[in-house]
Amino acid sequence: MTATILLVDDHPIIRAGCRRLFGDAGLGRVVEAEDAGGALALWRSERPDIVVLDPDIPGPDGGMGVMRAMLAENAAARVLVFGGRGGGQGGGQGGGYGDPAVAAGALKAGAKGYVAKNSALDTLLSAVGRVLAGGIHLDHALARDLALMSLSPPPDPLAPLTLREREILGLLGRGLTAAAIADSLGISRKTVANACTQIKDKLGADGPRALVRIAIDAGLAG
Repeated sequence: MTATILLVDDHPIIRAGCRRLFGDAGLGRVVEAEDAGGALALWRSERPDIVVLDPDIPGPDGGMGVMRAMLAENAAARVLVFGGRGGGQGGGQGGGYGDPAVAAGALKAGAKGYVAKNSALDTLLSAVGRVLAGGIHLDHALARDLALMSLSPPPDPLAPLTLREREILGLLGRGLTAAAIADSLGISRKTVANACTQIKDKLGADGPRALVRIAIDAGLAG
């Protein structure tokens, strides 16, 4: 039985090129949408075997919102994200598949693969074929960078603080009052109060309780 491919992109030239590419390769029948509303309407009426989706289409939540809606209706939906630009030769990060953070977000949201728009034609054809066959398209370079991202330490939420501010935050987390902190560190209460204000501003905390919670979560209150 001939597969149905739902191609979602707001650029007519890209849709025309993909339609011809898929047709020449005999991958299946192509139906097209240019925005979120049209994509969901065709998804429900055509029940395509695969969706090739630009994440930047017009709509309240863009292509990712469309994909979430599809997966909510059918958890087995096959969506291949086709967007952005890869780094390319002399380009930015991510080699031929684009920003690894964007690709990781798409895969985490439920996509069966990610292909950048400046990838080789064979890459797109291979990805569509693999997803149609029930697999997942994961470029070797993408897999490598995603692995490196997972091994990278998480960003330090307390990075904006000075060493003294970290010290004061830790004492707050242990339940010390401003007076007790001043006595412990040999500084004035005014200095402690000013430091607490700076810490709240830097961390976006709305009060002393929030600072205590931040200190505990960061392991400073032990």
